[in-house]
Amino acid sequence: MPIQALQVLERKIERQIRLFELKNRALGRKLERKIATQKKRIGQKFDAHKQRFEQKIDAHKQRIEQTFDAQRKKFESHIRRFEQKNGIRIDDEFRFFRTWMEKPLSLGAVTPSGKALARTMAAYVDPESDGPIIELGPGTGPVTDALVARGVDPARLVLVEFDPTFCRLLRKRYPEATVVQGDAYGLRALLTVLLRHPAAAVVSGLPLFTKPLKMRLRLLQDAFGLMKPGAPFVQFTYAAVSPIPRRLDRVRSQASERIWANIPPARVWVYRKY
Repeated sequence: MPIQALQVLERKIERQIRLFELKNRALGRKLERKIATQKKRIGQKFDAHKQRFEQKIDAHKQRIEQTFDAQRKKFESHIRRFEQKNGIRIDDEFRFFRTWMEKPLSLGAVTPSGKALARTMAAYVDPESDGPIIELGPGTGPVTDALVARGVDPARLVLVEFDPTFCRLLRKRYPEATVVQGDAYGLRALLTVLLRHPAAAVVSGLPLFTKPLKMRLRLLQDAFGLMKPGAPFVQFTYAAVSPIPRRLDRVRSQASERIWANIPPARVWVYRKY
């Protein structure tokens, strides 16, 4: 084949290659546009399905809340009729149960601590010791009553309660005590400025097992930081094991006998730092 004819053939091949590349790029752009359009359609469909699903969940939650609220009101009505029929008042148990129904993880029990449990907790507090006595999560005040019955001056009590309804009740029942509304798991921030002297004891009615171990340990260390060396941190639990690990550096723990008279049966743990 002559050289001139070969050159013409090469140019034709080059033109075919360039044309192929142009068509290939155009096809690629077209394909990308189609993919983007399909993605957009799929995204819109997904968003629509997601929105419908969320609406169904919200409607279901609303139905559950309405049913729960109706049952709570029905229960309250039964309680009031029972009180009228028998001529008694069970305000503390009713308040406690209602708060538990609304916020079950914020309370350690369905009913206030029994007298036997409250007396056992108070027994670990020396009424003759100096300094304030801090109670965490007093609720309606059964352990507070036991502390006062043991001889603790109400003016020495610092009651840390999260629920505003219980706070109002506590201020009415113990006007000489200091009632602090707040989260006991932020104890240092709540009480560092308030306390003028190291505390003689901390008595806790908090449901510790509903919190991570890290939060429990921080609460204990904050309490030790507010107390005298060797002062007791008194904690109740329904569990068979200690809510605080027993092997902590420079911390001594002891447990009461199981208190079968309480419903449910409970045990008191006492921790002291030396």
